[in-house]
Amino acid sequence: MNTSDVNSAVFPPGKLPFDLLSRLLDGYTGPNKRVLVGPRVGEDATVIEFERTCLVVKTDPITFATDEIGHYAVHVNANDIATMGALPRWFLATLLLPEGRTDAALVEAIFASIHQAAQEIDVSLCGGHTEITVGLDRPIVVGQMLGEVQREDLVQSADLQVGDALLMTKGLGVEATAILAREKQTELAGRGFTPDLLSSAQNYLHNPGISILKEARIACRTARVHAMHDPTEGGVATALRELAIAADTGLALEGEALFASDETRRLCAAFNLDPLGIISSGALLIGVAASDAGRVRDAIRETGTRCEIIGRVEDRSFGLKLRKNDVWTDLPTFDRDEIGKIFES
Repeated sequence: MNTSDVNSAVFPPGKLPFDLLSRLLDGYTGPNKRVLVGPRVGEDATVIEFERTCLVVKTDPITFATDEIGHYAVHVNANDIATMGALPRWFLATLLLPEGRTDAALVEAIFASIHQAAQEIDVSLCGGHTEITVGLDRPIVVGQMLGEVQREDLVQSADLQVGDALLMTKGLGVEATAILAREKQTELAGRGFTPDLLSSAQNYLHNPGISILKEARIACRTARVHAMHDPTEGGVATALRELAIAADTGLALEGEALFASDETRRLCAAFNLDPLGIISSGALLIGVAASDAGRVRDAIRETGTRCEIIGRVEDRSFGLKLRKNDVWTDLPTFDRDEIGKIFES
């Protein structure tokens, strides 16, 4: 395939290929001495220095979900503030609403959802934009969250170190489980999924929940955290790859430790989805010194949240490897989020 063929290739829905995104970020963003963490693959937010206090800023859209979209928007953006060791403070939202389908009840429901989610984590809704937009078949909310952290408490993915242990909380596919159960309820009921199972899966939005603020704060209080990352589109496998890119390391991952709930695995099986590649807000990846891993795991478990040590950080030359039954294979790559397969038009 020649260069023109590559350049004309049409990408699937989801994140851009990492090599293209890195090239664009390197070519079209400029340095600034007050920007401590700029745009790069694997970092969840940008960090701007104001003397000892740093402003942490993140923007992220919600495009899959329609039910409780405001809840998703607030918590997904707050998560990326928390992974930098910061506390989310202020939220702005751009609401893009579908032509011919928008009425006062829909708009108020989204505003109420945003307001309630922001109150849950003591964040102020302080601005944004709302419009009815042509060409949409569902509402889209683009959130922007701002938070604060002291310079010495800043956490960034690039600081992951060879020899560190990697931990994961809550499990694979928490957000995907809620989306599938909410958006495909009728189809799943027709396939024999019981009302109790669907209700439990739908409630994954709240229990175990897609917010990782509590776990991130516990980890930071318990030990010196080297890196944290929030798996979103492309799932935990993509988030692990992003971590490794940011830190320029390899990863040795234990397949049996990469856990998922029974509801998640059953829903994935129903649609032939790989749990490693489904949108996974609610999980938190944590990198700490191996000597601190047990203490961090146990502190998080004490709050009732499952947490497991899933692997270790290796030199880059090791690659990204996954071990199952004592056999090492390459960590799978997902060109798009697995959940996208079932939302194609």
